[in-house]
Amino acid sequence: MLRSVPDPLGDAEVLRPSILATQFAAWGDELDLPTRQWLYGSHLIRGRVSLDVAAGGVGKTALKVGEALAMAAGRDLFNKALPKGALKVWLYNLEDDQDELTLRLRAAAKYHQISEEDVGGRLYVDSGLDQPLVIASAQPTGTVIARPVIEALIAEILVREIDVLIIDPFISSHAVSENDNNAIDTVVKQGWVRIAHETGCAVNLVHHIRKGNGEEANADSARGASALIGAARSVQVFNRMSEDEAARADVEIEKRKFYFRVTNEKANLAPPPNRADWYRMESVDLANGEKVGVARQFMWPTPKTASLFELDEIFAALAGRDWRQSPQCNDWAGHAIGPIFDLDTSDKQQSRKVQDIIRGLVNNGHLRVVVKDDEKGRSKPYIEQNQ
Repeated sequence: MLRSVPDPLGDAEVLRPSILATQFAAWGDELDLPTRQWLYGSHLIRGRVSLDVAAGGVGKTALKVGEALAMAAGRDLFNKALPKGALKVWLYNLEDDQDELTLRLRAAAKYHQISEEDVGGRLYVDSGLDQPLVIASAQPTGTVIARPVIEALIAEILVREIDVLIIDPFISSHAVSENDNNAIDTVVKQGWVRIAHETGCAVNLVHHIRKGNGEEANADSARGASALIGAARSVQVFNRMSEDEAARADVEIEKRKFYFRVTNEKANLAPPPNRADWYRMESVDLANGEKVGVARQFMWPTPKTASLFELDEIFAALAGRDWRQSPQCNDWAGHAIGPIFDLDTSDKQQSRKVQDIIRGLVNNGHLRVVVKDDEKGRSKPYIEQNQ
């Protein structure tokens, strides 16, 4: 918008861009305030862009396939709220062919017992190998947005009344340097944010992390420019189960590669959940002889709860001497408590189970952590019965 203003260098009027300050006036009844249109859990919201970040092979594509089916069928497959019920979902995979996508979807539908009637025509699936989707490119003049492509995408979303658009992976949706912050900012804001805003669709971008040495991934591990993280309203991060987590979940170490967790590391529009969501990959046999990986929810086992008889034994075992809180100490309380549950604290995996038992006993108020001086006069935490 342009408006006529005095020329600071002369008397003539000139046209300048109009930037106006808007006085805040929304002081009416709180019941009349706008509400956020959540579509799936606290991650996908109408008119906004969300991001999923993971290393290759963790299970992100399998989970996206399962979530697409869950939303289209209106089924709670992964303990995620669907406040608007069944949704129209467009799964646009830019690196797998249509045959692979068909196998993944049919295997997930078979495992979760979802039929064609359940989906009711609300699921749309396309491959970027058959129908490329590149919304921006790098030119000598800078980043150029492919406006005809964006306009066509917006038109199709509106015609089909798509609620959720999943783009997997983000890197294949543009042809600019992923390390160029200005270029990625343009791609996201003039591309995907605009698409979400103009259609009211929730846009879910799937992205890869940088190659590392097995370190824990977080939002900052995302490949390329940080502008992508900045523009997303919600960022979920995928990580494989660690050895320590496998021991605590009583999962064989060699099988932990089939388990992964998802945490929300940037929840600008809602507080993040206070726990991770856990998933396990399952192999599904199809009638054509193919075996396909499918993601399912994994429930983290709760620590063992001590019986009244075991509590008496625990209190007796701790009585008469001071027991330290740290498992690294020779006088760790776990050495006294472990045998009561037939757990050998010299075994790494069993020692972790004892740690969980002690943590549960403290949380339940049976034991407490007290700080007092050791034999050298240094303050250290100890475990004792909660009187």
